[in-house]
Amino acid sequence: MQTVYEAAGSADFFLRLANAWHARVMADEVVSHAFSHGFHPQHSHRLAAYWTEALGGPPVYSDSYGDETSVIRLHSGNGPHEDMDRRAVACFDQALADVGLADDDPVRKVLHNYFTWAATTTMSRYQRSAEDVPDGLRIPHWSWDGPVGETGSGGADSRPSAKGP
Repeated sequence: MQTVYEAAGSADFFLRLANAWHARVMADEVVSHAFSHGFHPQHSHRLAAYWTEALGGPPVYSDSYGDETSVIRLHSGNGPHEDMDRRAVACFDQALADVGLADDDPVRKVLHNYFTWAATTTMSRYQRSAEDVPDGLRIPHWSWDGPVGETGSGGADSRPSAKGP
């Protein structure tokens, strides 16, 4: 039984996906606004490490870059942005095609579900202020069946289930 991370092809796949998604959002007139203040020069590598950890791979993001609190604070305090979220998901779906995942690939479906959930739930939770984000959040994990454990809480330390196609 494979994790989503393993079924997707591991770290190289997620770096290709992060690069493809970043290129798509930078070309989108609405979503690119989120990057107008600038972004880390290693954004795609960090994003790939985050997705890797969330989807059953090694905890590279937590070990090297930060925790969920730091990620959520970067995405907080911007008010509601449903249109931007929808467009970010559309860019993600296009990036999935860019990296060669067919429409009927089960990995594509689970990645779409994960990204949609993350964009519209965890990354949008603290619309008023980044100061509202509590300390000690851990990266939520995602399995073939969706969120694992108490996602986004300080107690979420379970690894994704080993289900797979």
